[in-house]
Amino acid sequence: MKKINIFITCALAGLSLALTGCSDEFLDKKPTGNYTAETFYSSDAAVRKGTEPLYNRAWFDFNRRAIVGMGSYRANDAWNPYVSAEFAKFQVTALTQDMGLAWSALYNVVTMSNATLYNLSQYCSDAVTETTKNAAMGECYLMRGWAYFYLLRGWGANILFEDNQTVIDNPIRPLNPESDVLKFIVRDFRKAAELLPEKGTDNHPSKYAAKAALAKALLAQSGWNNTSKGDHDRDASMLAEVIQLCDEVINCGEYSLMENYEDLFKAQNNDNSETILAMRWADPNTGEWGAMNALYSDLAFPEVTDVNVWGGSLHASVDMIDIYNADPADSIRRDATFFTPNEYYSYIKAADGGYTYAHNWMQCKKGVLGTKADVAPCNLAQMASPLNTYIQRLADVYLMKAEAILGNNDATSDGEALAAINAVRQRAQVAPYTSITFDDILRERRIEFCMEYFNWWDMATYYRWKPQTMLDFFNNQQHRAWEIREGSIMKNADGTISYRAVFPGTNNWYLFDENGYCLWNDCLRAGENDNTVVQKLTQSEFEALRNKLLSEKGADYQPITLSETNVFMPYPESDVIQNHYLKETPQPYDFGE
Repeated sequence: MKKINIFITCALAGLSLALTGCSDEFLDKKPTGNYTAETFYSSDAAVRKGTEPLYNRAWFDFNRRAIVGMGSYRANDAWNPYVSAEFAKFQVTALTQDMGLAWSALYNVVTMSNATLYNLSQYCSDAVTETTKNAAMGECYLMRGWAYFYLLRGWGANILFEDNQTVIDNPIRPLNPESDVLKFIVRDFRKAAELLPEKGTDNHPSKYAAKAALAKALLAQSGWNNTSKGDHDRDASMLAEVIQLCDEVINCGEYSLMENYEDLFKAQNNDNSETILAMRWADPNTGEWGAMNALYSDLAFPEVTDVNVWGGSLHASVDMIDIYNADPADSIRRDATFFTPNEYYSYIKAADGGYTYAHNWMQCKKGVLGTKADVAPCNLAQMASPLNTYIQRLADVYLMKAEAILGNNDATSDGEALAAINAVRQRAQVAPYTSITFDDILRERRIEFCMEYFNWWDMATYYRWKPQTMLDFFNNQQHRAWEIREGSIMKNADGTISYRAVFPGTNNWYLFDENGYCLWNDCLRAGENDNTVVQKLTQSEFEALRNKLLSEKGADYQPITLSETNVFMPYPESDVIQNHYLKETPQPYDFGE
């Protein structure tokens, strides 16, 4: 096992990392002396340190950039024509760099989890308590399960393994079918729930983090079928277990919804009461490249910060603006997700009295923290945000419970389902539902988790349950690749957002009718630089006129069309070249049962 020992020694080199959480001691102390796997696990404190690279370094190349394109652009949360646009356009190829980096990073989580599990089983000294050892092993199963859950929803069939040495000895391995990957994930989460403690320690998770993950995996498994071309029912017994698990998590006393939605995305509130599991990054001042949250410079724009950034082109999609317009009272979540015209943010550039967004645009707000002073006592630097990356938070558990109770029904007025989904809506200060459908669940998820890199993963799960419904949603209800430029948005007195979008596939023109009037989402205006309203339009009239203009002027326009060929991503070219199995039919995994 010496090769594995070398691997884990490399992982242990990351133990000097400092935490993003500002006030606690997670990852803040560097072990002294020279360690090997055989000598490191000598105390409970050392064992806890031994799992901490699983929260940052292992995930780095997934989080560095790909997570935005994969989790949010593909969901059509936002649009950026300059960074990772191939994800939004569903033009990812086997040579797409960020896709390949994400694939490798997720397998890095798997191999680091496997290596740590082996070392815990072999090298813990007598001074290590059984409780601490079990908790550390539970963390490894939890993180490995999440890595495979992302791999499943991103690529479908994947390569399962639990012993790194077997892969070192024989790296050319077959794919395993999606059903087996999901079975493996569920098994890992069950093991984690058995091993993790009732209460977490020093920001390490408790068993309820595993139960929340298990609920999500079972919810996926209840309807997952990669051979069905039509919508089908979910498994009722699995849905019942999901409801039970959600109740356990909600009622365990460890978590609660944050009172203020916007506070979820401030670095000072890392590890808040709503956090179930998160990637927890190194302090930007350590300069630990490979263990820091490198997203900041892609998200922020110079006007709102005092560190070097190059973002700004990332803005709300037409699709999301339409969703916000359907309920303009849902402004708390909208304004916390995207900067909105004339909105005041007291905690951005606070030393200058706050920041009022003075643009007719909707640039990304989530993940944009402001200046160095705004994040104090945390630190901020170029490509180094102190902000945790959520993997799961409590709002997801409430919405899973509502979804599981809805089950295979068209609608439900069940009191427990309504209480769950309305807990999330109450925090957003919007009217409660009196009945819910699948469309309501999908809409609520899209608003609650927009630009948190969650939404596509749920959509991929829904696609394996409701392929016909989701393809209709992707291709006929979402409006993809419509770019909105600065100066092309206005906030109306009723809180709705008027916008005009650049014609897809072009660089420099808007849609005009035969009289030269400019098409906005709610009216025809006199011209590009004249906001005089010529005719008000209903939503259906707007859609009809837009489709007419597309058919007349868009002969060369090729809409983004989703199908089985591109909902899941291709395997990286370099891996395909080295492993012929990636082009062949998956083989069953040996679970040893």
